[in-house]
Amino acid sequence: MTEIKIISGQTWHGRRGRVENDFKYSIDYLLFDPEKLEMSPWLLSKKGGFFYGINPLDYGGLNDLGAPKKWVLEVLKARKITCVSKVLLLAQPRILGHIFNPVSFWLCFDEADKLVVVVAEVSNTFGDRHSYLCCNDDLKPIRPEHRLKATKIFHVSPFQPIDGNYEFRFDIDLDKKIGIWIDLQMPGGGVLANLTGRIRKLRNRDILWSCIRRPLGSRRALALIHWQALKLYLKGARYRKRPSPPDIEVS
Repeated sequence: MTEIKIISGQTWHGRRGRVENDFKYSIDYLLFDPEKLEMSPWLLSKKGGFFYGINPLDYGGLNDLGAPKKWVLEVLKARKITCVSKVLLLAQPRILGHIFNPVSFWLCFDEADKLVVVVAEVSNTFGDRHSYLCCNDDLKPIRPEHRLKATKIFHVSPFQPIDGNYEFRFDIDLDKKIGIWIDLQMPGGGVLANLTGRIRKLRNRDILWSCIRRPLGSRRALALIHWQALKLYLKGARYRKRPSPPDIEVS
């Protein structure tokens, strides 16, 4: 796959425990190979232009110097994962000069086009970034019923402690749909989140329609995050100061 795909999807978050809160909103994600953008629509800037684009500096490790796919391949190599033959990135684009990706996903496939590894790249509103590597212990293809676990070590919300465990589920069909579910399990509560949507080829009209429907792009997502934070504060959720980010980029 060298075409860039768009997922006009929905994301839902639900907080459980003493203070409950949930919200759902529409969102656009792109699915692409960062090193193969030749077949992109002409309205899509390949250097993260002001209108609508992809900037390699927006993804991957914070010190990858604009080569995010190389960074992911080095992550896999360091863990002796050699079965990956294709890597695609599922992430939001830069719109009107701004981007904020709460979570992006590096989807890694074997020679049979089976999903075998996912690197979930999480960013917080403080500019920190950390990634969680998800795979089966035997590196068998990831199926929708598989529940992949990771220990939470990265500060995301000031209303949550750095405690608990993530449970990821992935239902990925590159010709049809994206389905991702994240269950953060913590003592006394937790958070459920998902991202679902249909996949189709990105066209210039999709870019124009996306900018008309959601003209603020990721600024809108950032505003919604702060709005939900205010609601939690008013409901009595405890505020926690930002701790230092973890020393490692990937866990």
